[in-house]
Amino acid sequence: MARPSQKTRKTPSGRPRVRRRPGRPQRRTNDQPGERLQKVLASAGLASRREAEELILEGRVEVDGEVVTEMGTRVDRLKQEVFVDGERLPKPKLEYFAVHKPTGVVCTARDPAGRTRVTDLLPPDVGRVFNVGRLDLESEGLILVTNDGELANKITHPRHGIEKTYEVQVAGHVPPDVLAKMRKGVHLAEGYVKPVRVRSKGPRKKSTILEMVLDEGRNREIRRLLARVGHKVQRLTRIAVGPLRLGDLPRGAVRRLTPEEVRKLQNYEPHTPSEGKSTHRPRGRRGGRR
Repeated sequence: MARPSQKTRKTPSGRPRVRRRPGRPQRRTNDQPGERLQKVLASAGLASRREAEELILEGRVEVDGEVVTEMGTRVDRLKQEVFVDGERLPKPKLEYFAVHKPTGVVCTARDPAGRTRVTDLLPPDVGRVFNVGRLDLESEGLILVTNDGELANKITHPRHGIEKTYEVQVAGHVPPDVLAKMRKGVHLAEGYVKPVRVRSKGPRKKSTILEMVLDEGRNREIRRLLARVGHKVQRLTRIAVGPLRLGDLPRGAVRRLTPEEVRKLQNYEPHTPSEGKSTHRPRGRRGGRR
């Protein structure tokens, strides 16, 4: 029995596009960054998720001039061009938010336990965004949320040395010699670490308030560093990321960054060089929890 003929037409890039008969989507794993192509098409309002899959299988979708027919292909909408039947999808608007993360809120894209995520605090009409760096479940404070991958990489990658400032309440009195020990550096399991700066802001009955500045992203670094010198963290709040301050933003509140604040983040360079810092970089996710 003769096989049905295939229709061939040109793509905007001049390559022939083959229209295939729709069938059952064949899923594949793709470790590339970005969103699944069928989700991108559905989010743009072109079709349902199932209809978007059929568009892909029929060879009607291309990415950067190449026809894509495989399910699971991921695309970065801020860097790649997507066409459907020769029509370009508009690129998404860049979004920037400051969030005051409360304790009990998680900094993950998905949470099987159903806990509130940082992105759940944003307005419901905001598109796909992600938090920049992390704070652990018991920590609170400033988190930047955006869809600007380039800015997120600058803030989280250790080589850029973007400083994050924390206000830390610890149990007991912290004498000058302990502060000096932290400034000199403390050995943790994955290497020798020290804050960029640390100072006492004064005692509070049976506790002390410290201000600590870090430019790396080790997992729970502040808590482990202070435990190493004999002080338990009672409360940890991130109050600044580079030039961006938490200010009087209430817990759980969200605000859009101003264009001036975005420019300051993009152009920010640390004021204090880190002398004698360890060059060891632990494996794993950048922007670790505090």
